[in-house]
Amino acid sequence: MLAIIRCRILSSSLLSKNVKIKIYRNIILPVGLYGCATWSLSLREELRLREFEKRVLRRVFGPKRDEVTGEWRKLHNEEVNVLYSPKILRVIKSRSMRWAGHVARMGERRVQGFGGETWGRERPLERPRLRWDDNITMDLQEVGCGAMDWIELAQDRDRWRALVGTVMNLWFA
Repeated sequence: MLAIIRCRILSSSLLSKNVKIKIYRNIILPVGLYGCATWSLSLREELRLREFEKRVLRRVFGPKRDEVTGEWRKLHNEEVNVLYSPKILRVIKSRSMRWAGHVARMGERRVQGFGGETWGRERPLERPRLRWDDNITMDLQEVGCGAMDWIELAQDRDRWRALVGTVMNLWFA
């Protein structure tokens, strides 16, 4: 993904900022987030994704001239957020929620091992890594549906779609 940041198209003065944002939304994000519906993100990985998005957006919007000193400087995080609201984590979480609905409606027979069962070995004694369904449960807790069984909730498509829309519209700071 670092090669994308160094791309000269995003820092070109020949393209407008609107075109650069469209390039980011329609080319860079889909390539970078390919298969993100099945990712199990840790907080460190979420932080790195946010940093990546900020870096790309700083490249798109370019430096800003300081009004007091007259020198050029990089945009601060607040300035980048005003110009373009970060969406990378919202996209990842909504895609994983949408995929979770599909998986939950597949049935037990087709999806063996879903729900974190392991084959032939136990999870280690130290702090275990988060599983994919653990992330889904945490996302539902952020929305306020943490007490419900999400596999049963996903059986109702209309209700699940509304929930995915709620997750997409949340602000993940």
